[in-house]
Amino acid sequence: MQGVSQEKLAAALGLTFQQVQKYERGANRVSASKLYEIAATLRAPIAYFFEGLADPSAEDGQASTSSASDEQALHAFLMTSEGLELARRLPRLAKPVRRTILELVSAILGEDLDEESAAELEETGT
Repeated sequence: MQGVSQEKLAAALGLTFQQVQKYERGANRVSASKLYEIAATLRAPIAYFFEGLADPSAEDGQASTSSASDEQALHAFLMTSEGLELARRLPRLAKPVRRTILELVSAILGEDLDEESAAELEETGT
């Protein structure tokens, strides 16, 4: 999302880009100290890497299942090349054009624009 390549991140961490790929795909575990280094290199809070997971300090120990799975699906999409490209380019479009694209995608999927998304778009003038 920051436009940092695996090669640049690997060089900053003193790793090979293949190792960074394995971390990203989940093929290799990331130690706490390495996660700290990655966060520092990307200037991201450690909590970013845990978004969508249940808060272990919460009384019931579980986050809302639907919101957590929605966040995980969004994160997974944004980590694809198409997701990153859309995230970079869509904000450069005029708000009415973004609204039209959202309505088009909803129509292709045969879904109505959910009330929350429609209300948010109205609030922001899109």
